[in-house]
Amino acid sequence: MPGRSRTLPVSLPADAPAATPWFRNLQVSGFTVTVLLLIVGALVVLAPSLRILVEQQQEIAALEARVAQQQTAVEGLTAEIDRWSDPAYIESQARDRLLYVKPGDISYLVIDDGATIEVDPLQPISDEIQRTRIDWSRAVLSSIVTAALTDLPAVELIGPESEGAE
Repeated sequence: MPGRSRTLPVSLPADAPAATPWFRNLQVSGFTVTVLLLIVGALVVLAPSLRILVEQQQEIAALEARVAQQQTAVEGLTAEIDRWSDPAYIESQARDRLLYVKPGDISYLVIDDGATIEVDPLQPISDEIQRTRIDWSRAVLSSIVTAALTDLPAVELIGPESEGAE
């Protein structure tokens, strides 16, 4: 039977995989390894520089935000300077803060008299004159004496009714 070929049935074991993994057929050349090493080397060399670049960009953004905030503050201060160059504004500030008056003007300073009015919503509104429970003459006299004899600024003065409530 020299001219005749014989075929034998072959079977794979049950636990063997039907196909070989893809990486067993992969052939790696020297050029591929060299290119991969160059890419890895470039990443190692450039990574610190890229990190520094990102940090600097973040710092620049923070500084630009700070500059914009300070420019807003400068614009506000410039507007304040412009207001203080106006004589009418200076006069109004002197009247409000320092309680200045022009010669011939009469100024009344009412110090906190401690009077509070409580309104009962169930009580009907009356068109008759009602008496208050506060002695106004005592409050005026107390205000004059307190204003004349104190060294406190006007905003810290307290009326006589408020002192007893504390």
